Amino acid sequence: LDNDNFRDLKSRDNNDSYCPSFFNSCCSDFVLCMEKSDMDIAKIKNWKEHPKVLELKAKLENKKVRDSLRWIFELAVTLVFAALVAVLMFQTVTMQESSMEPTLAVGDRFFMNQAVYKFSSPQRGDLIVFRTNASDDAALHIRRVIGLPGETVQIRDGVIYIDGEVYDEAADYPEIQNPGLAENGVSLKSNEYFVLGDNRNNSEDSRYADIGTVKKRYIVGKLWFICSPIEKAGFLKG
Repeated sequence: LDNDNFRDLKSRDNNDSYCPSFFNSCCSDFVLCMEKSDMDIAKIKNWKEHPKVLELKAKLENKKVRDSLRWIFELAVTLVFAALVAVLMFQTVTMQESSMEPTLAVGDRFFMNQAVYKFSSPQRGDLIVFRTNASDDAALHIRRVIGLPGETVQIRDGVIYIDGEVYDEAADYPEIQNPGLAENGVSLKSNEYFVLGDNRNNSEDSRYADIGTVKKRYIVGKLWFICSPIEKAGFLKG
């Protein structure tokens, strides 16, 4: 500082009226600063009320509503589709004969796949559900497929022969005592199947004229899942 400025500051220090004036000026600036801060805080608190914010909030809420409605609609469509598939493809059937014991017991309930044979053909060992004729009132029967179209099935000395060769079954079934129609061999035409019950000596099946060979058009479906009794619930083999 030069001498003039120093003397000026010193004279101000000795001036009693200068300090209050300077203090008042500082207080005024502080008050203005606080008021500005309060205004800024108020603006921050009220940002949610800003028109742009409210507009954005409304858009987000509308999107949430649309997403929720879309989710509900998709769920409803899925459930309806699943119900239709269940009705069209699967049907429950109850075992009413002892011809499949001990594999299947009287009173057991199953889901039957009604669509599988619309796209494929029964295979040896399949558990099929069929009628003996085209009438919807005809009783449903459950048997195991043994012979396929074009084959010749013969039962001799309790043993099953398919096209002259011994049929080696996967399970230990009772030895057949009555070969019935298969004693001299049964030749299967196109789309005909030879079926047997697992209860070989107490089963009405393709060995007898009342059942005979089963035509594919009379096959209703394939046993797929046992649903009752609950302790036996599960997918079926064959």
